[in-house]
Amino acid sequence: MSDWLKLIPAAEARRILSEVEPIGMEHVPLRQAAGRVLAVSLTAPHDLPLTRLSAMDGYAVRARDVQAAMSISAAGPAEASLRVVGAIAAGTTFAGTVNPGEAVGIATGGVLPDGADAVLMVELASLVGDPGASASAGAMVDGYVQPGSRLRPTRLLVAGDNVVRPGEDITAGARLLPAGRRLRAVDLAALASFGVVDVPVYRRPLIAVLATGSEICPPDQAPRPGQVRDSNQYVLAAAVGSAGGIAVAGGIVGDDAGLLQAAVARLLAASDGVILSGGSSVGPKDLTARVLDALGPPGVLFHGIDIRPGKPTVFGRVGPKPLIGMPGFPSSSTVVFEAFVRPLLARLGGETVPGPWPAAISARLTRAYQKPASREDYLRVRLDERDGELWADALPGGSFAISTLIVADGLARIPAGQDRLEPGAPVAVRRFI
Repeated sequence: MSDWLKLIPAAEARRILSEVEPIGMEHVPLRQAAGRVLAVSLTAPHDLPLTRLSAMDGYAVRARDVQAAMSISAAGPAEASLRVVGAIAAGTTFAGTVNPGEAVGIATGGVLPDGADAVLMVELASLVGDPGASASAGAMVDGYVQPGSRLRPTRLLVAGDNVVRPGEDITAGARLLPAGRRLRAVDLAALASFGVVDVPVYRRPLIAVLATGSEICPPDQAPRPGQVRDSNQYVLAAAVGSAGGIAVAGGIVGDDAGLLQAAVARLLAASDGVILSGGSSVGPKDLTARVLDALGPPGVLFHGIDIRPGKPTVFGRVGPKPLIGMPGFPSSSTVVFEAFVRPLLARLGGETVPGPWPAAISARLTRAYQKPASREDYLRVRLDERDGELWADALPGGSFAISTLIVADGLARIPAGQDRLEPGAPVAVRRFI
């Protein structure tokens, strides 16, 4: 390979990165499944719910009995009311059938008894003999009016009112959760409802993070003249974790090609991929591209992306395992991770990622911005809401600046094909995690 940068478009870099394959799957207990990526599409094995359920606290009734009772004068005979014949305790069912003129107490989620076709809400019935008393007052059994009492409904019902039908939520055979979905807490409710307690998920990628350069020293040491403390290794390790991976500390290796190659080979053998910080440009001490290309086929697949910041980015593979050489400056390294490495790790971990800039929000630029049309740019921005709209203020500062990263809320992506944006132009912003 050449020692010189050969810039490729950002879209081409994404295409190459997308060719990595998921690393494999495992099974985890349901309690540990939140945040993991589902490895197998799941379909509903049965209807949910399986049977008719009450959607309200109240009384299981026949709607036509309520209609008949409502048609009789409130001062009329007993036919203007319904007789309570029982109540359904939690976790049980009613053994009998609801016959004409009868009502059975039922809680939200209770199984509707045979014969009933509607639920009369508890606040829409009064006790006979005390028109002002709610049917939730008086002598109670299991939280309901004592059997033998009579209820007078105060509102009409039709069949199906306040009843959840079998399969109304999810029907048998319906697609429940797709493979590639990062499971949320609410997804666990669906898994538990269908008895999925051993969840098939993709493994979390094990990614080694290595800092390079003789000018780098650990953050707990005082830098000698010409040295700087290592920050990228810590930022990148944290970012790997936020992307669903597991970071492995690779330490610091100075500007020695043999030592660097040995370190990367050792880390690669014990992990699913390696990220190197620094040494990705074309100076005499920039060893990353040469070292990565020497580790094995297919070697370096590109060296240089037409973006700003982050142009001197190296990507290669040894077999299926990815190797990423990141710029050493903090801002460049952060941009490359968010724009390219985070989606790569998602793919490696089996996650389906829609589009080149997922989970972005829309905002308007506060000032004009100009760039070459062929280049893709990333602006550190501070967000501000004004009159119901979100505005993005691009922050000044070069690739070396940490201060702008600290105060920025996220990155605005300016895609290739655009050369000038006027104030107020819409941009896609992804917030920092």
